[in-house]
Amino acid sequence: MQPYRLETIRFEGLRHVLIRLMQPQDHAAIWRVLEPIIRAGESYALPRDMDAPDAIAFWANPGHETFVAEVDGEVVGTYFLRANQLGGGAHVANAGYATAVGATGRGIARSMCEHSMTRARELGFRSMQFNFVISTNERAVRLWKSLGFEIVGRLPLAFRHPTLGYVDAFVMSQPLP
Repeated sequence: MQPYRLETIRFEGLRHVLIRLMQPQDHAAIWRVLEPIIRAGESYALPRDMDAPDAIAFWANPGHETFVAEVDGEVVGTYFLRANQLGGGAHVANAGYATAVGATGRGIARSMCEHSMTRARELGFRSMQFNFVISTNERAVRLWKSLGFEIVGRLPLAFRHPTLGYVDAFVMSQPLP
C-alpha cells in the first residue's frame, strides 16, 4: 500500500480527532482499545481469551493499513483497511473498527469509517464490504447504514453471542464512487 500522510479531521462535539497511521509504539494503546471489546465477545468473532500479542498480530497484520484515532493525544480508536479478497476481488476494501469503551458515542467510529472510505478511494478500491456485522450490534448497524452501507446478506445464526446465544450476522456493502 502507498504511504499515507497525517490528517486531522474535525467533527462536531470534538475539539479534534487526529487519524494517523499506527506506529509500533501504539501497540499498547491499541491493545487497551481492543481488549475490552475482545473480552466482551459481542462484536468480533475473535477468541475471548485472545492475548495482546495475538490481537496485535491480527489487527496490525502486514496486509493491513492500520490507523489510530487520537483525541487530545490519547488513542481512542483504531481501524485497519485491507483488500477484502485477493485476485478478482482485490478491488473491494474491507475494514475493522474499534473504539475505546470510554469514547463511544462521540463520533470516533464515524470519523474512522469516513476516513477509511476516503483512504480506500485513494487506493483505488471500488467498493467497501463488511463481512460479518453482528446483527445485535445495533449501534454499528445503524452507523454503517447512516454512512451508506446496505445489508446485502444475512448469515443465519452465524455468531455465538455470549449472552444471547446464536444470532445472525450481516454482510454490508457500498460502492465507493
